[in-house]
Amino acid sequence: MNILVVDDEKLIRWSLRERLVRDGYAVVEAEDGKSAMAALERGLPDLVLLDLRLPDTDGLSILREVQSRSPDLPVIIITAYSSVDTAVEAMKLGAYDYVAKPFNMDELAISVKRALETSVLKREVSDIVREQKARFGSHNLVGKSKAIQEIHELIRKVSRSEATTVLIRGESGTGKDLIAKAIHYESQRADRPFMNITCTALQETLLESELFGHEKGSFTDAKAQKKGLFELADGGTIFLDEIGDMSPGLQAKLLRALEEKAFRRIGGTVDIRINVRVIAATNRDLEKQIEEKKFREDLYYRINIITIYAPPLRDRREDIPVLADHFLRGFAREFRKEIRALASDAQEKLQAHDWPGNVRELRNAVERAVLLGSGPGIGVDDISLGRPSVSTDRLKRLFALPPKGVHFDTLEKDLVLQALERAGGNQTKAGELLGMTRDQIHYRMEKYGIVKPSNAGKETAG
Repeated sequence: MNILVVDDEKLIRWSLRERLVRDGYAVVEAEDGKSAMAALERGLPDLVLLDLRLPDTDGLSILREVQSRSPDLPVIIITAYSSVDTAVEAMKLGAYDYVAKPFNMDELAISVKRALETSVLKREVSDIVREQKARFGSHNLVGKSKAIQEIHELIRKVSRSEATTVLIRGESGTGKDLIAKAIHYESQRADRPFMNITCTALQETLLESELFGHEKGSFTDAKAQKKGLFELADGGTIFLDEIGDMSPGLQAKLLRALEEKAFRRIGGTVDIRINVRVIAATNRDLEKQIEEKKFREDLYYRINIITIYAPPLRDRREDIPVLADHFLRGFAREFRKEIRALASDAQEKLQAHDWPGNVRELRNAVERAVLLGSGPGIGVDDISLGRPSVSTDRLKRLFALPPKGVHFDTLEKDLVLQALERAGGNQTKAGELLGMTRDQIHYRMEKYGIVKPSNAGKETAG
């Protein structure tokens, strides 16, 4: 560890060097601001011991310079002119500690040790956050379609905002968890915890305990106090996957936590204040669940402030070759295979599939092909798909293609309009007519700029 000692008194510098070298540190000395700046130009130390009064400048100027170059570099201020005002100003500028001459060398050595330990921890946290951003940042949402570009833009806006609730809707396998992680790791909360839980994984009482924690003795197996995810994630993000499957009773407790930014552990009597962003995700039709009294309407409006729709892969087929190539290169590296590309017939097979499992199914198909493949490329016989695609013959029976062809977007828009008109504007019923969910109809309405038909019922386009 390298320490820069900046002090105009030669005896002070000598005393500090003797002690610090004895403690195993390398020491660089500077007698004034000019020599201190020259030392910083040669390379940043691990810690700076800085006198506030220097012959050619004041220590606060040096402190500001250090902070501009490396905000996490610890600085301990040393001065014979101690005062509350200068101490407060130095600490506000980011000084780690403040000691006055004459100082106790043992106490200063302890402060140096603690400052360096804190600096190492901060560096480790920064490295972890940088690694997590590289792993889970929005650039991992691969695709060139308009839908994916819009999601990227929403992630950018939401991550920089103060929004504390976000709802992600889409079918299973569309990457809702990736969107949630991207929002977290692109935000100022990135150095705080990202906690996730699937609401279908646990029964109601266990899920409540996981979310809010419990006090010792609050129920039979509560042998010790336990902190829940809301408490552990303070300052960070909680991802509630499949929130549509949460029981109504627990929904009420979640609503209180969101509205009051506070909760109580099971068996507790004290409110615990929290600062968390809650990202909820579901593949359910929440509007239909509200009608069936399975989901609370007030909770729906609380989490539905900002909604991101993750479209199914079949609705963004232009992304299939991009995703397939991305997965192929990743698995080829992981499995150390010399596989470089997908053959044209393999690409055609992927494009023709209807992908009921969405991106997750595509990823699994490519992984399987890379694992079992032996040549430099992936051929059509290497691609194994779970569910057969809709056959060409069946499509011909459903729709007769005009001799000069048809623009598919025009056809799709017309069918959606017909379904909405027949359903009186009700998106859920329109979806049933086309074998789609309400989210899929809503996505196409936004895609084609379709507004609510004039004879629509109560349900709106939003």
